Amino acid sequence: MRTKLISLLTLLALVSACNWAPLSKPGKKVRVLELHEVSSCTKKGTTTVTTKDKVIGISRNEETIAEELIRLARNTAPDLNGDTIVAKTKVVDGKQTFTVYKCVDPNN
Repeated sequence: MRTKLISLLTLLALVSACNWAPLSKPGKKVRVLELHEVSSCTKKGTTTVTTKDKVIGISRNEETIAEELIRLARNTAPDLNGDTIVAKTKVVDGKQTFTVYKCVDPNN
């Protein structure tokens, strides 16, 4: 019984730490900056991304969720002709909003 419990807890820990959002090829070119670093950039819009914050009723690791949301936002920025993202909100229930900017050749 104890071995089954340890196995189940190990499995749940692994699942709660899993990343399900791979970084796309265009997303790899998108930078993550702070607001004070984009003063010479052009704002292109916002993107709100979501991911699961619980799996089988168990909360996932907060750092893993934040990293996944950044990857999702980086993946969507090229759709808005952006090359940079800045977090606009904090992570709440697996959801976060980012502002998308064009910083490289911002007039295009």
